[in-house]
Amino acid sequence: MFTLSRRGFVAATAALGLLAAGSGLSSASAAEFTIGYQTGADPAKVAQASGAYEKATKSTINWRKFDSGADVIAAIASGDIQFGYVGSSPLAAAASRELPIETVYVAALLGDAEALVVRNGAGIEKPEDFKGKKVAVPFVSTTHYSLLAALKHWGVDPKSVEILNLRPPEIAAAFTRGDIDAAYVWDPALGKIKENGKVFASSADVAKWGAPTFDAWIVRTDFAKKNPEAVAEFVKVTADSYADYARSGASWTPTSPEVVAIAKLSGAKPEEVPDLLKGNKYPLLNEQLSEGLLGGGTVEALVATAKFLKEQGRIEAVLKDYGPYVSRVPAEQAAKLN
Repeated sequence: MFTLSRRGFVAATAALGLLAAGSGLSSASAAEFTIGYQTGADPAKVAQASGAYEKATKSTINWRKFDSGADVIAAIASGDIQFGYVGSSPLAAAASRELPIETVYVAALLGDAEALVVRNGAGIEKPEDFKGKKVAVPFVSTTHYSLLAALKHWGVDPKSVEILNLRPPEIAAAFTRGDIDAAYVWDPALGKIKENGKVFASSADVAKWGAPTFDAWIVRTDFAKKNPEAVAEFVKVTADSYADYARSGASWTPTSPEVVAIAKLSGAKPEEVPDLLKGNKYPLLNEQLSEGLLGGGTVEALVATAKFLKEQGRIEAVLKDYGPYVSRVPAEQAAKLN
């Protein structure tokens, strides 16, 4: 049975119901603003740790850690944060409810860094075995989308599976206790549950089955209009950190300062970080500007994701145009910066 606890319902309502509050203006200026980040391992965390974003934007930045994209959406809808790191599924859901946001950087094309893990002894050997099992996932997340897409690919009715709404830290704890049979999540929770389970499928597999996912940096539209220079500098710092990883990331080891910085912010073990980074693709600035991403592909991906979410009953309607929720302008401006 497809279930949602009262707490999960309240969390989902807070994340998506608050979209009605999104029309309110954010009071933050470029002199001081707040960024909501998540715990996945990515090259931009090196710049976050070093203070590069503060230096480039000449601002005081308050960094807030979130466990899921749904929580990020709730915070950006209320105006508590101005930038947010979210997955394609919560992004599509937010755009479908016309939250005033813009996607300014496709942060990662997701692969093995997100995965469905089955607990040892849970009795899950083939897709049909998921029927009647307890599978945990953060609702309105990329892994939620990927789980539903995988079940559809396998011909397994999601109503035959007990899908539970848990945040990553709760997933790790429940998996360890044996309260759940499987979970679809990202690190550091992913690394934890792998200790007592095996990967059944990853987002790289789901992408091959026709349901690719990605992570993105979004910004409130009101903030972007008032502070275009700060947004462009944010994009430039992110792009530079990705370029540095493309140049030298292959030589990073668990003791490399970059890896240590990423481990500290993500909560992953340093020895896990190099492989975690290899689990996704991090598009460079020229790729951001291409037709495949901010030039058109990202909009198409949001449309496809929204259609799937509507099919699954996660959103009420698909917009006619998702173009306003993706902007190539900050990347174009960033390309002109030294």
